[in-house]
Amino acid sequence: MLNIRYLWQKRESIIVTWLVSYSAVLIVPILISLVIYMQANETLKSEIHRANDSLLKQMRYTIDTQVDLMKRLNMEMTWSPNLQTLMYSNQPAKEAPYTAYQLVKELRLYKTSYASIDEFYVVWKKDQSILRSGNIRDMRTAFHTIHNTGAMSFEAWRDQILGTETNQFVILPHQNAAPAESSIAYITRLPDDLNGQETGTVVVMADTRRFQEAIESISGFSDATLLILNQNNEILMSNHPGSEELKPFMNGNQVQLDNAKVGKSEMFYMDSAVSDLKYALIIPSSLYWEKAVYVRNFTYISIVVSLISAGVLTWFFMRRNYSPIQQLVESLKDKNSQNEPADRNELRFIQKVIMNTRSEKNEIAQQLQKHQQVLRSNMINRLLKGKQDTLVPYEDAFRSFHMPLYSSEFAVILFVIENEENLYGKLPGIDINERNKLIHLIISNVVEELASERQHVGYVAEVDDMMVCLVNMKADSSDWNQDLHHIAAEAQRFLERYDMELTISISGRHTSWIGIAEAYQEAVDAMEYKMVLGKKGIITYGDVRSDAMADDPFGYYYPLQVEQQLLNFIKAGDTDQASAYMNEITERNFDKPIMSLTLARCLIFNLVGTMIKAINDLGDRDNHTLTQYPHRIEDIIAGDTIQEMQEALQNLLEEVCSYAADKRATNVSQEREDSLRHLSTQVTQYIENNYTDVNLNVNAIGEHFELKGSYLSKLFKNQTGEGLLDCIHKCRIRQAKEMIEHKQESITEISRMVGYNDAATFIRVFKKYEGITPGKYKEIS
Repeated sequence: MLNIRYLWQKRESIIVTWLVSYSAVLIVPILISLVIYMQANETLKSEIHRANDSLLKQMRYTIDTQVDLMKRLNMEMTWSPNLQTLMYSNQPAKEAPYTAYQLVKELRLYKTSYASIDEFYVVWKKDQSILRSGNIRDMRTAFHTIHNTGAMSFEAWRDQILGTETNQFVILPHQNAAPAESSIAYITRLPDDLNGQETGTVVVMADTRRFQEAIESISGFSDATLLILNQNNEILMSNHPGSEELKPFMNGNQVQLDNAKVGKSEMFYMDSAVSDLKYALIIPSSLYWEKAVYVRNFTYISIVVSLISAGVLTWFFMRRNYSPIQQLVESLKDKNSQNEPADRNELRFIQKVIMNTRSEKNEIAQQLQKHQQVLRSNMINRLLKGKQDTLVPYEDAFRSFHMPLYSSEFAVILFVIENEENLYGKLPGIDINERNKLIHLIISNVVEELASERQHVGYVAEVDDMMVCLVNMKADSSDWNQDLHHIAAEAQRFLERYDMELTISISGRHTSWIGIAEAYQEAVDAMEYKMVLGKKGIITYGDVRSDAMADDPFGYYYPLQVEQQLLNFIKAGDTDQASAYMNEITERNFDKPIMSLTLARCLIFNLVGTMIKAINDLGDRDNHTLTQYPHRIEDIIAGDTIQEMQEALQNLLEEVCSYAADKRATNVSQEREDSLRHLSTQVTQYIENNYTDVNLNVNAIGEHFELKGSYLSKLFKNQTGEGLLDCIHKCRIRQAKEMIEHKQESITEISRMVGYNDAATFIRVFKKYEGITPGKYKEIS
């Protein structure tokens, strides 16, 4: 009882599984033996069929030889000239006996030539006589001389030979054919004469003993029933007439050839090659199994031997292989627990232990990977900001992060995405943090790969809302400037496939760790010049520095009389003249390689001042363009480049000139104005109430007011002068400033409280609208 309980508890053990598996393997030799047995059985059957076919072919060859002689003699007799004359000529009746005599003499020659033909004659119906070799007899006398054995009457014989069928094989009695007294006769009915009268028949006979000899030689070998069948499948001859094997195949006087197997017997047959005869062989099915019994017994013995030997080997190897598994399980068990493992299957227990260990290892590796990325970015950030770490040398830090260094020469490449907000709109359904990570990953992979192609090494990090690539150049690089420009150009071209519009700045080359901060500052300074040079370009610090230090051959041009003339054009509403005059002013100032940033800002501010003067002089408070001019001017000054400022200034100029030319140009009714103003108030209030929601964006506000986000943003901007996204950011920044001033939370916590998931995004937006980072603002407040 205890053994049964123990075995039941061990039912999931690997040793039980092995026992079942090995037992299942035992089926393989059994199946193989059975397959071999069946194949051998089929092979024996095939060999017996082949042997029977060979016997039938042998019988066919022997009998067909005799039949061919009979048919040949029949043909020679049929086409004999004497026979043709006797049967079909119109000779006088007194000459017919002579022709018949000539034919009888000719038949004697055939007797000599065809010694294996026992009897042949011609039936002359007109004379009711039989023409044999050497004599002519009337039909009755001939019957008693040749066929009168008692097996057939005269009338039956006469009907047989004078019947309508021709070229047929039949059995006829023959007195001289001892001991069977029968022959196989080939009867050919001659055609009718010209008067339609029957002429006669040619009969050729071979004694059955000639065929019997061939049949007995075959049957003595196979102990089977052999048959010769005529065209009607009737038996002409058999070695075992009336045998029990023959009866199941008989249907009256005919043999059924379509049944290959009936009862315990099988039939094989083939057609004669020279006649309509068929040769059949009926063999007992038991003959198949005489040799198969030996194969079957051998198969059973092999199965028994296989089972015994496999059982012994199974037990031996199972015990031998289980010992290491058992020792391994013991070593993996919890030493502090006295209980058995919950899983009684040893392999599953080992698998669970290994999976748990690997899972813990992967979790640790993932945590290290996350921290490594943060630490790596922080290290690059500190290097770029010039903060030197004294605890860990940078050489060791780079080695710990698997960041190789080729030399002590460094440069910095800055990347600014100009269409970041539009780019985010092309990635719907993705969190803003995931979007930033995706963009960061794309830029990092592309830039670092391009740096490696030029045999440098680059490391990308995000600093102050810009993607920064710290390039460590190969030693003794003479073409470093071209290499850096190639990296920037290829990155800009490749990232255009992802709809990224980049402005790139490149620093000079610096040596040592301290020079990295100088290189970063040079790249930042060069990036400032996109205000003059425009966006989506590549700005090299060396170029802007040399141009900024060069003498200004044009000076600063915007005298009072020029400003007054521009005011007059605006007030007159002459858009073409005003635009052309303002373009002439800007071209005269900016038509040089690079204008200094200070003079460029000064000129734009003066042109904006001119626009303010023109708007105040028009002085119509009811006009939307004039009443919203403070926002429009803010938009002009907030432009990132001179080109953007000029475009915004040109747009405002055209609107003011148009209004001055026709104050009634507006087609918007007061009711629509009130509705849009009310909608703008509701949108503003909704933003004030939901600014903490991290998912608050243009599309979300549009869904709330059942409008398309882009259309609502356009209406809002037309009404208020600022974009919907700008309104969201300004509301959040305003709330953040109050929190910074009155609360002690960190910048990261405040960013979450005002609706930003990512502190880096909050810092970038804060700096865009306030000009300084939140940390600086907190210090001065």
